[in-house]
Order: sequence, then structure tokens, then C-alpha cells
Amino acid sequence: MERGDLSLPGPAMASLQKDIRNLIETARSQVAQTVNAGLALLYWNIGKRISQDILAGKRGEYGGRILQTLSAKLVRDYGQGFSEKGLRHMMRFAEVFPDEKIVSTLWRQLSWSHFRTLIYIDDRLKRDFYAELCRLEGWSVRMLGKKIGGMLCKALEKRLHDAIRTAREHLNPPEPPTVSGPSMPS
Repeated sequence: MERGDLSLPGPAMASLQKDIRNLIETARSQVAQTVNAGLALLYWNIGKRISQDILAGKRGEYGGRILQTLSAKLVRDYGQGFSEKGLRHMMRFAEVFPDEKIVSTLWRQLSWSHFRTLIYIDDRLKRDFYAELCRLEGWSVRMLGKKIGGMLCKALEKRLHDAIRTAREHLNPPEPPTVSGPSMPS
């Protein structure tokens, strides 16, 4: 190697570059995950706070006007994510996931887009089912939508009911029919 040549041999440079790329990608992923968790926590707290203030007083139409005014001010200061529609999503988020401890396990792994999809599943059991599978399987928002649209939960529910029925039949076989007729002399 000449004195002026400071490059590494081919394989060593490739290895160094690969390691540095992995460090960068890992850090980017961790930053994105931290940002997603922070946003989900923020949106949940905003939804909870608005719901407490507006719904606690059962303000009805007046509450709607408060939401319009609040969203106009927030949009001006922070952008479109705080539109009235956005605030309603946040309120729904806090409503369907009322326990911070439960949702805190999810917001570490799911994005706000995942939550916006999940919060409009009315059946709590189905919502929890999809949230947990999404967390465990690492589904994208698109995959989550496909699974919901393909009614994965419904298909699994049918299979479960069929399995339960089959198990019951094996555990409690039907009684053989009794033949009644003239009795035989003994």
C-alpha cells in the first residue's frame, strides 16, 4: 500500500460499509419507533383531555363548536394533523382504548395509522384480536386493512366454533337410539 493510499482492501471496505449501513438502519428504525410511540401517546392524551372537557359536561352541539374552534387554532399553530377530523380520531382513540396500560404496549409497535384503522372496529374483541396480531406479526397498515377486509377474524371464529362443536361431539357422543316395541318374554 502506498503512503498516500488510505483506502482499505476491497473485502475490509465492504465489511466496514455493511456494518455502518446496519448501524444507520437500526438507528433510523429506533428513531421512527420512538417517534411513532410519542405521537400515539400524544394523540391518546389529546383525545382523553378533549373528551373529558367536552363530554364531561355533556355539551352536545356546544361541544362541537368548541372542537371546531380548538381545531382551527391548533391547525394554525401545528398543521393539518390537528383538524377537527384529526381531533375526532384522537377522541375515538382514547374512547376505545381507555386504559393507558393496555394501549402503551401497542403504541411501542404500532403507528398512528394502525391505530386509526383499529379504532373504527366496533367489536372490542375483534379490535383487540387485530391489534394483537398486528403487533405480533408486524403487519403494515395495508396488511392490516387486507386482513380486516378479508375478515380473518370471522374465518378464524368459524373454524373455532367448528372445532368446539367437533370436540363436544367427541366428548359427548349422542346416545344410540333406543328401540321400543313389544317386549320379549323372559
